[in-house]
Amino acid sequence: MDDESSESNGAQPPARFPWIRRLFDWRVWLGLTITVVSIGWAIRGIPIRDVVKAMEGANFWALLLYSAPFYTASVYVRSLRWRHLTNPISPIARPLLFRAESLGFMVNNLLPLRVGEVVRSWTLAQDSGTSPSAIFGTVVLERVLDVVSVLALAGGALAYVGRSSDVGGLLAEGSFLLLPVGAAPLVVLILMRAAPEGVIRISHRLMVLLPLAIREKTEALLRSFIQGLGALSGGRHLFWIVFHSLVIWLLLSAAPIWIGFWAFDVEIGSPVETLVASWIVLGAVGVAVALPSAPGFIGPYQLAFKAVLVRFGVEPATALAMGVLVWFAFWLTLTLQGLFFLRRSNRSLAELARHTE
Repeated sequence: MDDESSESNGAQPPARFPWIRRLFDWRVWLGLTITVVSIGWAIRGIPIRDVVKAMEGANFWALLLYSAPFYTASVYVRSLRWRHLTNPISPIARPLLFRAESLGFMVNNLLPLRVGEVVRSWTLAQDSGTSPSAIFGTVVLERVLDVVSVLALAGGALAYVGRSSDVGGLLAEGSFLLLPVGAAPLVVLILMRAAPEGVIRISHRLMVLLPLAIREKTEALLRSFIQGLGALSGGRHLFWIVFHSLVIWLLLSAAPIWIGFWAFDVEIGSPVETLVASWIVLGAVGVAVALPSAPGFIGPYQLAFKAVLVRFGVEPATALAMGVLVWFAFWLTLTLQGLFFLRRSNRSLAELARHTE
């Protein structure tokens, strides 16, 4: 039945309002629950007026002004890294990659379930004329690389502060929980790249009871997905992927946290100690935002920020206030950046949401 006949019968096409179905998705409610619990845990025992006072005493506009270029640069370098992931599929222009990355971050900030990853895959595939499932394969690989980077960052911080310290214990516990999240997909992706036909044969056995048409379509999607893992074969692409990951995590993502220390006049120690503290906070935040949450990672982000900073001797109210404002600078910058590209791409948020189904 086409759209016109559906409307004449009073039934709305379900694809037109995908967000309605999201309301009944248990994952949405799990994320909201984790957000509420995280916020409650973060503010426990802290007078709200003290948090507000700490935020009023901070130089927020300087924090936003100086942090925004780093957030934008981080997305741009991510698009450069993504280019090396997508090159084995097809050469894609940097502007298209940057726009898709920006739209993905915006959607993650506004919609639940991290559907920004699906949106940027679809957007890039549409704009470049490539296979959506192959592009999605590169997105999965990119996210696994980020988890591995966070674990490496947490491991380096552990080596610096020692596991017996409060901060080290917190990082060790979080990294232990995140390890299977990063290791299991990485092993699966390596197997898919190293022995694609073996993976296809296993999929045949798992789908033996399904209709032939479904099996053939699934195999085609799986082969296209495996094509998106071409960067795992090594060479110069792998070098640049690692290099860009280091720039993203050690410099561009850590800089706004350092700026946050300055904006709140928080003294950690020497410049080296402040840099290491920024990496430790970043590692903890990276572990925390891997959890399901409301759009924009709100809740786990602030909880991780506060949990680390209080162990550095920062007042709890100041630590929480810093977590709120640094997060808001991130959220505002990348949401506005995404909205800018959304307008230029002649698309709407509703259209992007429809393609997350």
